[in-house]
Amino acid sequence: MELRQLYYFVKVASREHVTRAAEELHVAQSAVSRQIHQLEEELGVKLFVQKGRNLQLTPVGQLFLKRAESIITDLERAIIEIHEFMDPDHGEIRIGFPHSLGTHLIPKVVAMFRKAHPNVRFRFKQGMYPSLIRDVMDGEVDLAFISPLPENQGQLCGQVVLTEKLYAVLPHGHSLAEELSIELSQLKDDPFVLFREGYSLRPIVWDACLEAGFTPNIAFEGEETDTIRGLVAAGMGVTLLPEMAVYHSGPMQPVKVEVRSPEITREIGLIHRSNHKLPLVAKVFHQYLLDYFAERRP
Repeated sequence: MELRQLYYFVKVASREHVTRAAEELHVAQSAVSRQIHQLEEELGVKLFVQKGRNLQLTPVGQLFLKRAESIITDLERAIIEIHEFMDPDHGEIRIGFPHSLGTHLIPKVVAMFRKAHPNVRFRFKQGMYPSLIRDVMDGEVDLAFISPLPENQGQLCGQVVLTEKLYAVLPHGHSLAEELSIELSQLKDDPFVLFREGYSLRPIVWDACLEAGFTPNIAFEGEETDTIRGLVAAGMGVTLLPEMAVYHSGPMQPVKVEVRSPEITREIGLIHRSNHKLPLVAKVFHQYLLDYFAERRP
């Protein structure tokens, strides 16, 4: 079976006439008839029956048409994807990231990149630490921001691009809200609002509290940075967040206070599959990100 036969078959099926199909295909009518006949012989079925001056699909022809159209559509899409793969100014970049980066960092770097590459499309996927690793390994995304950088992952490669300091986030009216800096141990009696299990910020906050000499009393758990920040602003507890996660405007805003002891940071890595070549447009974006963070590194 040849691809040309499928093209001819789909065209005849859409026009219900060999002559009109041949005219649109710019080939001889006899060439179209011959290809349809060979296709029917190979399949061992009749795909068309004569109805007046037109051709009508048989039931099995209607079934085959759906598959043939799907094959042609997939092939055409693959050709487009190949061209986009080799073109740094077109195509689609699929990027994954944790929720805490979605408020400020991701919109900022994407907007700056698209000033130079306005025709590039982006597909975003937010997720927790395990799902981001899985998405990269399964090829669901080209690149992913992740914290911490995974160790001993042979199928992944990447590097730390950003180290962020975490701040105490307190409601207005808290006794420490006016301080320039505090020690984390000063919050040992406060209820904490934390991300639930599976989010990378949770163990960072938990371990910092243990280092400060106490186990945090968890009052509420959430999945979104906005939810965590909003609960703190509403007086439901305190938390620790990186600066970019507190970057927000609106009526419900908590207070950000520096923690002088212990020093609390998180590392953000940028990863991709080590055994697969990135599409050219994703490769260009990857280098752009490395340069962007290198220029801003203290």
